[in-house]
Amino acid sequence: MLSPLEETLLSLMMVIIMFGMGSSLTFKDFRLAMRHPQAVGVGFASQYMLMPLIAFLLSRVLNLTPEQTVGLILVGCMPGGTTSNIFAYFSKSLLSLSIMMTICSTLAGFIMVPLLMEFYTQGIDDAFRIPPDQIARLLFVLLIPTLIGMWLRRKNSNVGAVIELMGGVLGAIVILFLVVTWVPRNWRLLVETGWEVYAAVILIGLIGFAFGYLFSRALRLNPQKARTVSLETGIQNGPLAALIVIMTFADETQQLILLIPVMYSLFIVINSTIATLFYRRMTRREELARDQAKVEPA
Repeated sequence: MLSPLEETLLSLMMVIIMFGMGSSLTFKDFRLAMRHPQAVGVGFASQYMLMPLIAFLLSRVLNLTPEQTVGLILVGCMPGGTTSNIFAYFSKSLLSLSIMMTICSTLAGFIMVPLLMEFYTQGIDDAFRIPPDQIARLLFVLLIPTLIGMWLRRKNSNVGAVIELMGGVLGAIVILFLVVTWVPRNWRLLVETGWEVYAAVILIGLIGFAFGYLFSRALRLNPQKARTVSLETGIQNGPLAALIVIMTFADETQQLILLIPVMYSLFIVINSTIATLFYRRMTRREELARDQAKVEPA
């Protein structure tokens, strides 16, 4: 499903993204995040409570195979992807809050992902399960470039800003290259894949958006924060899930489990674009209503 070159690029992309993510963050940002402690907490709960459960229930409702179930639950257990920060920006959500939630869920993923995978994949053949220590080791290794990026940003803010920009640009180039090379080579796979796989990779994102928003509003977050949490909930780190599968399995088992993370990574861009356009329109309506409220008293 992925050529050796694409697997290498995927690994390189994750290191670049984590390095750039660390370079975008200063230790001061953690103090600033305390201005929105409830929003960060709600986002964390949405990420590690709602999404794994949604993935588990979808795998049961759609009657997925054990390999597909493991792939879907792995996607559901992933921390937020940096793609959510891009869509948060274009949807006029709180970009700083989105970045902070991505960082927090990524740092916590070292502990949370292995625990959740162990819990939700009980009863599945051990040949298809991912050892928790394997996940923890990989996530720990990926934390190193994040911490190095934070350290560089602290030592020299200009260098950190340049690295942040380069990380974002290079990450986007690698993602675009993977999509351009993967889709033409695997068009037959896309045609032959069953409807339940398409339903799983599309619905997990859409349901994540909806539940993230409703959960946030139920806990009395304002609409802008709720939209930020919604995007952060529905957009998972699909490339990281694919990398974990590649580093854990081989041969046919790898291909069967890898199908869900790869398909999710393709379709979440479409889902996120639709959600972003919808949320951007909501934001404009709110801004217009506020402007009218200011004019009417005068």
